[in-house]
Order: sequence, then C-alpha cells, then structure tokens
Amino acid sequence: EALDEALTSMTGSFLLAVVILYLLISALFRSFKDSLLVILTLPMATVGGILSLRIVDLALSGSGGQPMDLLTMIGFIILLGLVVNNAILLVYRARDAEREGMSRRDAVESAVRLRLRPILMSTTTSIFGMLPLVLIPGPGSEFYRGLGSVVLGGLAVSTVFVVLVIPSLLMFVIKMERPGE
Repeated sequence: EALDEALTSMTGSFLLAVVILYLLISALFRSFKDSLLVILTLPMATVGGILSLRIVDLALSGSGGQPMDLLTMIGFIILLGLVVNNAILLVYRARDAEREGMSRRDAVESAVRLRLRPILMSTTTSIFGMLPLVLIPGPGSEFYRGLGSVVLGGLAVSTVFVVLVIPSLLMFVIKMERPGE
C-alpha cells in the first residue's frame, strides 16, 4: 500500500518535472516552439526506458524479474534531465546560426555537424557509466538495476531520435515560420 502511494506520488513528480522543464527551456530559448521540439525527445526516451526495463525483466524472469519500484521511477526523472541536453545543444546551435545570418538549411546542417560529436560523447559516457548497474551482479544490484536500465535504454533511443528526427522537425518549424523560404 505504501509502495502504491509512493508510485502515485512519483508519477505526479514526473509530470511536474516535465512542466517545470518545459518552462525553463522556454525561458532559455524565448520560444515555446523550440521548447516543444526539445520536449518531444521525452516520449522517445520514455519508450526506450520502458523497452529496456522490459528486456531486463525478461532476462531476469527466472529470478523474479525487474519490478517497477521507486528507484526505477527515479530513473525516469533522471532520464528527463539527461535527454533534453542533447536536443538543447542541437536546437540552440541551429537558432544561433540562423541569427548569424545563415539560411535555415545551412543552420541545421551546421548544428548537426558541430554538435554531433559532443552529443555522441556525452551519450556514450552516460551509457557506459550505467552499464555496470545493469550488468554486474552482486549484493544490492537488484536495487539499482531498474534505474540503470531505464537511463541506458532511454538515452540510447532518444539519442537516435535527436540526431535523426529533431533536425527534420527543426527544418519543418523554421519553414512554418517563414513559408516563403
């Protein structure tokens, strides 16, 4: 009963974190559209986290599986903060290049070219940092395995989404703002 109450509370915290994150990013970009592009990475990250958690659950089905516990829910909240960083890097660089006078296509291409390496480096270090939580057995490992698998899967899926889909969406949003170009 206490666990159900804690999970309900964490769900509310998750939604509150998304709203606060959206407002902070809107203040940073001074644009609700750009903030929405960044927030679009969250559903993909959540799907990746759930898939990864399910894979770990299936792999551990002989020993009881991986439950959706409080630390796993905290993993989803940590994931919120991690995945938006990559999208912020990309969107901010594209908009900055536009302000410098580049065309929208050149600005997006420049942003992808200049920010791809930092995005892949930060994602790779985070993934390899979480791998021991997921893969290494031992006393107490079951507590943090859910958190690690959520962050690992969410980062992997959202990075692919950020690198492949966000530039296309950014081009589309810019085209909607200036239809004549």
